[in-house]
Formats: sequence, C-alpha cells, structure tokens
Amino acid sequence: MKSIETRAVHSKPLKERQIQPLVQPIYQTSAFSFNSLEEMNGYYEGNGSYLYTRNGNPNTDLLAQTVADLENAPRGVAASSGTGAILAGILTAATAGSHVLAAQDVYGGTVALLKNELKNLGITGHFVDFADPDAVEQKLIDYPEISLLISESITNPFLRLEDIAALVQLKNQYGAKLMIDNTFATPCESRPYELGADLVVHSATKYLGGHSDVSAGVLVGHEELIAEAERTITGMGLNLSPFESWLAVRGIRTLALRIKAQTGNAGRIAAFLETKGLKVWYPGKGAMVTFELGEEADVDRFFSSLGWILIVPTLAGVETTVSYPYGTSHRALSHEEKERLGITGRIVRLSAGIESAEDILEQLEAAFQAG
Repeated sequence: MKSIETRAVHSKPLKERQIQPLVQPIYQTSAFSFNSLEEMNGYYEGNGSYLYTRNGNPNTDLLAQTVADLENAPRGVAASSGTGAILAGILTAATAGSHVLAAQDVYGGTVALLKNELKNLGITGHFVDFADPDAVEQKLIDYPEISLLISESITNPFLRLEDIAALVQLKNQYGAKLMIDNTFATPCESRPYELGADLVVHSATKYLGGHSDVSAGVLVGHEELIAEAERTITGMGLNLSPFESWLAVRGIRTLALRIKAQTGNAGRIAAFLETKGLKVWYPGKGAMVTFELGEEADVDRFFSSLGWILIVPTLAGVETTVSYPYGTSHRALSHEEKERLGITGRIVRLSAGIESAEDILEQLEAAFQAG
C-alpha cells in the first residue's frame, strides 16, 4: 500500500507483542473481522468468536457473566435498559394467549409494559397483592394460563420485602415461572436465584452501575431461559452498547463498598425522619427510604428547598437524591390506582448516597424548616 488514502484507512493494530491490560478494554466496534471463510464459519459453529455487536460483544458478555456470578446463576444476558431486560424475561415464559401475574406494587414501568405493549402482543397481565399468598393462589387457580409470576425483592416505592420462598412454592405447585426484580436489594442483600427464582432481573442503571452515567439492564437465570432471552434481545434490537457495558462493569467493582455506605446512611435518615413524626417506610435493608409528608406540608416548597439533594426520576447513584413517585415512576397509573396503592402526592422516595450522614441530615432539616 503506497497511497496515503489507503494507508490511512488500513492502519493495523500492534501485533508484535502480547498486550495484557489489567482492565478489559472497550471493544467499541460494530463488527468483527475474519481472515478466512473457515474462521467465519467457526462463529456459526459456536467456537466463541464474535460477529456483530448486536449479536454479542466481549464487554456485554463480561457484564452479563459478572452479574450472573454475583447472583450465583449459571448464565446472564445484558440489555439496553432494565425495562428491556424485563421485557426479554417476560417473553421467555409468555407468548400470545399467556397470562402473567405481577405484584400490584411493582415498578410502574413494569405495570405499563404489561398493560400496553404486552397486551398488544396478546399477553394478559393481572395484578394482585403479593403480601396475601391466598390472593396470589386464587389468581393462579382462576387463570391456569398464568405462565409467569413477577415481583421485586424490595418493592417500589414502599419497600416491602417479598416472601420469595412462598412464591417459589406457589409457582412450583402451579407450573409457572418466577422472575424477581432485584434492583433495589442488589446481590449484596438478596440472591433470589438461590431461593428458587427462575429469572432475576436488574436495572443496572441503578446500584450495579452506581454512578448515574449508564442505562443498562441484566437478566440472569436458568441456561435455557437466558438462551431464549438472548435471541429476543438480538432479534428485537435490545442490545447494550460496549461502552455502557464497560461503565456498568466498572461500577460493579465498588458495589459492596457503596452499598455498605449507602445502607448505613439510609438507616440514619430513616431514624431522623421518624423523629419528625412522619410515616416512614424502611425495611432495614437497602439504601432507599420512602416517607410521606404531613398534610399541612407545602410539598412543592419542600422539594425546592432540598438544595444539593436533587430531584431526579431515578435512584442509586453515589449522590443522595429524591424522587416523586406520584409524578414519575408511577405516573402511568390512574389517580384511582395510585390512591389504592397509597401513592399520594405527599410521598417522597429518597435514595441515600455516600456523602456524610451529618450533611444529608442537615440539608433535610433545612428543607423541613422551609416547607
């Protein structure tokens, strides 16, 4: 190659020495090349090589396997968001004509997915109070078409600790699968696969990534179910980019340290809020605290007086934040549905960060004084 035009396009990576990076590099490529047709055929024969990033990428695979290892599950797959991972999980167990039973207090995005997009695919969603095992069993009796149960290890926003063992017993008795969203608890606090769940899903946007700079989801579970989920994610274009996969893996490296700091702060925040005479939801696990402002409180003024504690529609970063479930995570629900679940316009969901607990409490006190 003599011309500058050709040499500029075909610059070659260094091959004269072995490179062993401490951290996996970012494989920021849309496709992978082959030196021969035989090499290319090796991909299709399952030799573990890569073809096209939508079908698989080393960064995405490392994220999936890392989370699977943390959950003690055999296999995992990454998706472009937590909702994408939830969708892939549902479609492993439900097809047109199937029914899905979800806890009535699951994440609002899961509710919307079942009521809208999946309804259009011929999948019927049901919702019931999973704190009442008899009600769950009655639904399973009434609707034998139910192929999947969905709940969360710690529910959103009222932080109910799910009785996963009871759900495992019911799903086994009635021949359904069980998917648990473990986003709030993380594998540091709960490992649903070990308890008998078939699938465990994470919004890696939250605690796994942990730095408010990535949108990602991960689904782990039984080999055959994850293989089906991989086909769904590839076929529907739900794949995660290499860079976001790399960011999420980097975040996971400090997961245990962050969770220790955040849960410690959450306990102190919950105790402080109780001294204010407020209704507080904190189960003693996790780093989320939900509370209800008093009827006399000026809700808008309280939120606008929080200073460096910012209002955001997500959670689990290293910074302490608050959200407004009535207008964000559960916005898709009707007013009547929100009221039935107890999600009033005075509910505040706080995500504890890693800052000094004294600074957090001081800022909250200032907001209470203003509001």
